[in-house]
Amino acid sequence: MIDAEGKQLGVYIASKAIQMAEEQGLDLVEISPNANPPVCKIMDYGKYKYELTKKQKEAKKHQVVVLVKEVKFRPVTDDHDLSFKVRNMERFLEEGHKVKATVVFRGREMSYREGGRKVMDTILGMLQDKAVVEVPPKMEGRQMTMILMAAKAAKKHEPAKPKSPPPTSAPKEAPQAKTE
Repeated sequence: MIDAEGKQLGVYIASKAIQMAEEQGLDLVEISPNANPPVCKIMDYGKYKYELTKKQKEAKKHQVVVLVKEVKFRPVTDDHDLSFKVRNMERFLEEGHKVKATVVFRGREMSYREGGRKVMDTILGMLQDKAVVEVPPKMEGRQMTMILMAAKAAKKHEPAKPKSPPPTSAPKEAPQAKTE
């Protein structure tokens, strides 16, 4: 048994341990039931639960949730519609979300996949300064998908390049003896 200050008290019978906890106005909480004998601690259980939830809420505040927003296209999407959807993608990227661009093929369009590839290339061209490709375009059934992330976020996740040592001068060769 462990008391409220964290000192070990020794091995006690359950009824005696409960009585000691009640005398102090605290609870007897079983910490590790699988140990032999089981380990119990005298504590204010309500206060303990309150502090746990408080820590979890504090940890949640510092958590950043990155959503993946999906924008769907067709291989025959018109230029105006394409630029409108790309503006939405820019907004999503500025908000810190990742964007999944999907080109959906229907019926005979599967025969002309290069149309979908052109749409993807156009999207990349329009977002070249603002986005970086995280997952390159690939076919998944009747859909071609690619995932983009903000360029500024990509710089944060980029591994640091090792610094190269400064250039040193070439070692001087020892003068060689002349043989005649």
